[in-house]
Amino acid sequence: MKIALIAHDEKKPEMARFAAAYREILRGNELFATGHTGKVVADATDLPVQRFNSGPLGGDQEIGALIAKNQMDLVIFFRDPLTSQPHEPDVNALIRLADVYNTPLATNIGTAEVLLRGLGAGFIDFRKLVNGDETQHEQYE
Repeated sequence: MKIALIAHDEKKPEMARFAAAYREILRGNELFATGHTGKVVADATDLPVQRFNSGPLGGDQEIGALIAKNQMDLVIFFRDPLTSQPHEPDVNALIRLADVYNTPLATNIGTAEVLLRGLGAGFIDFRKLVNGDETQHEQYE
């Protein structure tokens, strides 16, 4: 599975702890992340992480493009709703894309934990059942 990891600045330490705690589950998957979050996760886990641009330079949009191509299976975006900065990625666009393409998206550690524990227990690819083999939604073409 392809898993995207994004964290606002204040949530990066939490993402590092989370990734380290779930290292064994994450190990069996392809990890993608925005620039600095990817470095934080790689340093905390010693796992390979494909890093996109940082959030302010469009890394979240690169992840969004993979969601729109139905090429991302799970997104974990630890957002800071209280002190996020103007330069940080906006989760709303990713939430919209995740909803359109039935991609699970967690915005906090509790939901992320449930989703990763589900991966560890075995995963039914419900997105293929819902989306079929198509990578585009015809009603939007």
